[in-house]
Amino acid sequence: MAVEKISELPRKMKAVVNHAPYDFRLEEIPVPEVGPEEVLIRVGGCGICAGDVKTFHGNPRVWGGNGHPPYVVTPVVPGHEFFGQVVALGEGAKEKHGVSLGDWVAVEQIIPCGVCRFCQEGSYWMCERHYIFGFKRHEAEGGFAEYMRLPRNSRIHRLPEGFPLRVAPYIEPLGCAVHAVDRADITFRDVVVVAGMGAIGLGMLQVARLKNPRLLIAVDVIEKRLDLAKKLGADLVLNPKVVDVVEEVKRLTDGYGCDVYIHASGNPQGVIQGLNMLRRLGRYVEFSVFNAPTTVDWSIIGDVKELDIRGAHLSPWTYPVAIRFLHEGLVKADDIITHELPLEEFKKGLELAEKGDEAIRVVLKP
Repeated sequence: MAVEKISELPRKMKAVVNHAPYDFRLEEIPVPEVGPEEVLIRVGGCGICAGDVKTFHGNPRVWGGNGHPPYVVTPVVPGHEFFGQVVALGEGAKEKHGVSLGDWVAVEQIIPCGVCRFCQEGSYWMCERHYIFGFKRHEAEGGFAEYMRLPRNSRIHRLPEGFPLRVAPYIEPLGCAVHAVDRADITFRDVVVVAGMGAIGLGMLQVARLKNPRLLIAVDVIEKRLDLAKKLGADLVLNPKVVDVVEEVKRLTDGYGCDVYIHASGNPQGVIQGLNMLRRLGRYVEFSVFNAPTTVDWSIIGDVKELDIRGAHLSPWTYPVAIRFLHEGLVKADDIITHELPLEEFKKGLELAEKGDEAIRVVLKP
């Protein structure tokens, strides 16, 4: 069976290519060809994640160092917060993925192998091979391009009719936010603190709001982000540069501390802040990519407070929820996507995303 195409496709496309730290280049490269059960999409947009910025700056977890083996395989097109329109289908792809030519789709950031113990147990987001779009040459090329090949094990989600495509790049960050909030097990009587009002933190805040906790507090050092957090559902916003946030949270909770602390800032100081802010038997959820290790007094976790420490990674089983929340307007993203730039301005996009005072989420649009 021949490849099914929406129309005749170009042979070349524009793409940002990662060659090395500080060496991302706009290039013209071949449009990928699809094999059996593979899908080709025309990219509608791709967000610039904090992980992309840290990759550009040589993060050891990506490039190797500080005890970490290299993860990225270059040259490779970056970008994992993407959506697009189906323009070609390999043999069997329509049946496998439930998509047709012309459909708009969002795709989970991981391509699970399907055979390791984690995939076999259903924990595909912890796949031992762990290919993430935008980090593996040929095997998992990313969305900073006009077209993308989705390998056969990709987890593809069709967007419903009428979905607001401008916010489609936010599906991936929101999926991550939903998973982190799920890990927190929030109840109606909890005082919840979300630290770090970036794109994912603002998603966590809104999803946590849907859980109806007793008090929902947002923490950040950028006042513009705190203003937006208030608009999106925070009961209270705190800036560590202005107030002692640990003492303030304890004051609000009769000296006990918050019940749940969700950390999404990537700042090592935020870890210490959270451990000190939590009540005894509290729940700490970590969702961050750090540039530096954190040293803490582990006695707080065990001997002093017996805390429940939970990690959160990627967006397992949450894309349908994220798509529904955005489609129904339960989560707002228009103000979170602050900049939309053409591929040619990717360097400006990286700078805006890194600086963070003007931008929250920057989207590259081919």
